[in-house]
Amino acid sequence: MEMILCKLGEVVLKGLNRRSFEDKLLSNLRRRVSRCGAFRVYSKQSTVYVEPADENCDLDAAFDACRRVFGVVAVSRATPCDKDVDAIVETAKTCLRAELSAAASFKVESKRADKTFPLTSIQLSQQVGGALHQAFPGCAVDVHDPALTVFLEIRDDAAFVHGPAVPGAGGLPLGMGGAAVTLLSGGIDSPVSSWMMAKRGAALEPVHFFSPPYTSEAAKDKVLALARALAPWCGRMRLQIVPFTEIQEEIRRRCPEDFFTLVMRRFMMRIAQRIADETGAKAIVTGECLGQVASQTMEALRVTEDAAELPVLRPLIGMDKEEIVRLSRKIGTFDTSILPYEDCCTVFTPRHPKTKPRLDEVRDAEAVLDADALVQRAMDGREFVRVKP
Repeated sequence: MEMILCKLGEVVLKGLNRRSFEDKLLSNLRRRVSRCGAFRVYSKQSTVYVEPADENCDLDAAFDACRRVFGVVAVSRATPCDKDVDAIVETAKTCLRAELSAAASFKVESKRADKTFPLTSIQLSQQVGGALHQAFPGCAVDVHDPALTVFLEIRDDAAFVHGPAVPGAGGLPLGMGGAAVTLLSGGIDSPVSSWMMAKRGAALEPVHFFSPPYTSEAAKDKVLALARALAPWCGRMRLQIVPFTEIQEEIRRRCPEDFFTLVMRRFMMRIAQRIADETGAKAIVTGECLGQVASQTMEALRVTEDAAELPVLRPLIGMDKEEIVRLSRKIGTFDTSILPYEDCCTVFTPRHPKTKPRLDEVRDAEAVLDADALVQRAMDGREFVRVKP
């Protein structure tokens, strides 16, 4: 029966703590494929095997789930067989018949993890390649630039035959990098920054700031859709939706206009810090990119992060918009991000924002506000939404 092979990435480079990384990866894989049927998930020789227990398993869905699990660099659907040349040839002829019939050229690439196997990798490739060429004479042998590569793996338990692997998500197993509060707006940048930190093993606690009636229910639905698009990569999350209208109206009423955005961002940091204290998160993640807008100059970023005690991680800081958009398309959030529903960051935008603010003048500007009371009321009014893959 066909099964899935998942190749490990950075995990194999770990030292004495490698086992904990592998255990976390196996746990994440088991959780993701459990929705696709009964699978046995286990690790041997730096490869994770995802083996269906019966014919009712949805292997297509499991394969798609595996390639989105952080820590896996490549995924392939393989067919096991006896460690015998004739059995390997017959398996390749059967499971890759369509590909070999359609390809103009092919080669066989072998990996002999079981060193007791009597043939070397080159000898095995030559024998299987010759037999396949006889069976499919229209498919020429081309060892330099083949249209199709047939992969053979000789492992302890069996031989495995498969075609080219599909790239996996890479990175580190989700949860191994601690937990972080991530600010999730409705734009292009913040879902990408969230995904990038999840790729480094950070479990995410997403937070969205909602400002009715200035932002609509459609804007909130858009953010929920973005969280659901991230879930196949980032796993189960709890989205916190924080009411932000009162804070923004107080800022507009009592603070100088050119400080509106800076003071608003500082309140976001205060609330994110409070949520991190509640959840045990060790960092705050934002989608800020140096110089992209007025509030993202070096001086403005310094002023913003002053309101938080935890490290503020900005994975997009040195990227340009094209790179961010390309990643957004890859992870499946771009089409939702460009829907025309505004978020709270567009409310009360100053005509002439400060691009080189001083910390002392921003602190003075916001001193007229009762920050603790405003933050507490926002925290009390939160809505919680569970998001699953």
